[in-house]
Amino acid sequence: MWTLIRADDTVQVRERLPVIALRDLVFFPYMVLPLLIGRPRSLAALHTAAEEDHLLLLLAQRSAEVEDPQHSELYRVGTVTRLLQVSHLPDGTARIVVEGLGRARVRRFLASKSAFRAVVGPYVRREVEAAGETDVEVEALVRRVQRMYEEYVRLDRRMPDELSGTLSGIGDHVRLGHLMAGHLLVAVPAKQAILEAHSTGELFGRLRDVLAREIEVLRIEERIEEEVREQAHRDPRQIYLPDQLKGIHREPGEEEEWAELEQAVTSARLPPPARERAVRELKRLKRLGPLTPEASVIRTYLDWILALPWEPRTEDNLNVRRAAEILEQDHYGLMEVKERILDYIAVLSLVGQLQGPILCLVGPPGVGKTSLGRSIAGTLGRAFVRMSLGGVRDEAEIRGHRRTYVGALPGRVIQGMRRSGSRNPVFLLDEVDKMARDVHGDPAAALLEVLDPEQNRAFQDHYLELEFDLSDVLFITTANTLGGIPAALRDRMEVIRLPGYLETEKRVIASRFLWPRQLQRHGLAGRAVVLEDETVQAVITEYTKEAGVRELERRVSRVARKLARRVAGGAVPADAALVVGPGDLRELLGPPLYPRSARPTEEDRVGIANALAWTASGGEVLDVEVAVVTGRGRLQLTGTMGSVMRESAFAAVTYARSRAAWLGLDREFHRSVDIHIHIPEGATPKDGPSAGVTMAIALISALTGIPTRPDAAMTGEITLRGRVLPVGGVREKAVAAQRGGMRRVILPAENAADLELLPEEVKGGIEFVCVRTMDEVLDAALLASPAGFAARRATEGGSAGSYAGGAGAPLPA
Repeated sequence: MWTLIRADDTVQVRERLPVIALRDLVFFPYMVLPLLIGRPRSLAALHTAAEEDHLLLLLAQRSAEVEDPQHSELYRVGTVTRLLQVSHLPDGTARIVVEGLGRARVRRFLASKSAFRAVVGPYVRREVEAAGETDVEVEALVRRVQRMYEEYVRLDRRMPDELSGTLSGIGDHVRLGHLMAGHLLVAVPAKQAILEAHSTGELFGRLRDVLAREIEVLRIEERIEEEVREQAHRDPRQIYLPDQLKGIHREPGEEEEWAELEQAVTSARLPPPARERAVRELKRLKRLGPLTPEASVIRTYLDWILALPWEPRTEDNLNVRRAAEILEQDHYGLMEVKERILDYIAVLSLVGQLQGPILCLVGPPGVGKTSLGRSIAGTLGRAFVRMSLGGVRDEAEIRGHRRTYVGALPGRVIQGMRRSGSRNPVFLLDEVDKMARDVHGDPAAALLEVLDPEQNRAFQDHYLELEFDLSDVLFITTANTLGGIPAALRDRMEVIRLPGYLETEKRVIASRFLWPRQLQRHGLAGRAVVLEDETVQAVITEYTKEAGVRELERRVSRVARKLARRVAGGAVPADAALVVGPGDLRELLGPPLYPRSARPTEEDRVGIANALAWTASGGEVLDVEVAVVTGRGRLQLTGTMGSVMRESAFAAVTYARSRAAWLGLDREFHRSVDIHIHIPEGATPKDGPSAGVTMAIALISALTGIPTRPDAAMTGEITLRGRVLPVGGVREKAVAAQRGGMRRVILPAENAADLELLPEEVKGGIEFVCVRTMDEVLDAALLASPAGFAARRATEGGSAGSYAGGAGAPLPA
């Protein structure tokens, strides 16, 4: 151990220290600087120091070009430093902060394969000025160097102005000299010579020599710049000297790179504002040094401007008949969206140019919304770009970051336009209903400018700060529900609903698209493999329960995998045909997940009614159960009902009480019974107003003992006066009823117009009963009329549907 004396403390230093080699840097005592460590030997030395006493010896390399220096390529005098902070970066490098303690000399290097280690001794015992050491001559030299350093800081624009003032407050001459030398922007040999000075006088003498040379160079540069400015005012045609001076400092190949960039800006097809901005930024780039941070920012900005498709367009294929054939080949069904695309192509073929529509495809998962967008692009012959918006919560994802931020980039809209290479691609915005918002802004609000036909012709990204025309883009958005889309954004889109596929459509899709694709993927395309129609039907009905075909494709894929395994294992002869029948499914897919079960008989239907519900995955048929037991008038609701559905339950009970006499019930029946309304599958949350009619029917059935029709399903909102209000999702609910084997569907009368949009297959197999009041629902849903129901209607005149009883109205006698 040996002792190092400093201005403010003393340090005990071990004789053996880990060594880190520095390139282009000489570290001085009293300096505190961050360093980036990346070479394996340096990282090993850092690890050793962190495990011991946090002391390191920093030595400068004689040549910065050497990647793996040997002992002979390092200076023998360096600085002992204390490790203050270590941060390990993801790329394997480390960022450290070290403090220079004092100088040391390497006596010999120790043999080590992983890291440099050396036996060191003191270069000088004291890194502080001793009492009485400074004589008059040295004091004069120090003051002279201080004045020279102030002039050096003033002349060199790279040096901060406040540096000379900061150093002037240091009283110890040794410390002052080291800090001055550490901030000099000179070559490594000159700084190493200063580091190896033994005395205070020698230290400041070498500083004086270096400063004199640098000040002389800086004065010459200042005089040349002044002469150039004067010459420019006299004769602008003779401004050539700045270019020559800059050429001296440029790196090899930089001039050619700038020439190529200037040629790219000149030849690019840019609108006038973009060309003007590109030329201005290019001039700024030429004035800056290549190593300045702003230079890389400007270069990246120019690359984005030059890469965007400001004018290039793809020629549209406007053959309507061919477009219809392509859409039919790629997708089965989905007639509404196909008709809309064909209308767009037809009008575009007549007018030549048409602003792109903004379509919103709304439907459950697996109905082909995303693949339909890709098919539309292929039909038109346009580029296709997809951008997923699920979970996006930052406005900058849409509009980009401003260039003042580190690592700023354009938004994903501009990035997609760059990938497309044309100004009229088909741009799919997937999962537009699943965006979020937080303190970073609302991305849905940012999309308003993108999807507004009146605004997107001048869309302005925060990064570009230039107007970009999006009016020729055919935007297609997809969503599972409209509830997650803000009203202002929904107003800008043309909504096309994809309700889901019928079983017949699924059979065709499985036979025409899914099965051949799975045979190709599993290496069975060249073999005779037949999936019988009855087998496809069994897979659809017993192994899937969805509106789309995503789960159906998984099941078909599993069948193909099992067959491929048999073929690969030699269980099937090479030339044998494979026929998959319904009886093979249990072995291939296991027991049925949704076995067909017989619905309850008429005697079992008391207090049970079939409700039609809309979910994000399509329509569903739900059972609503009501039990009436002796009690004190309490109402219990179970099945994870939402607030709206609970209000429907209360309205159903109030309606039943108001019609007690008509139903043959005691007017005070509610005081002696408890009513329990339950919707099975309680783990699944349920909400919405359309179950009000079903709850009322199930309740009246339980109170009167009259069973409901087992083949009837219903939907509609109920009021206290017994009116039935319209609901949404009629198409999805009708498809679910057809899938569930229903023969009668009871709908609000105001939804009658929705029946015209149903497929003929659904309308042909179901009887639709449109009702206006709950009395009409009773006639259609119950197997018999309640006691006295028909008699009272006959004696009091009119139909039951004309009764308008309710809160405040007298009950019938």
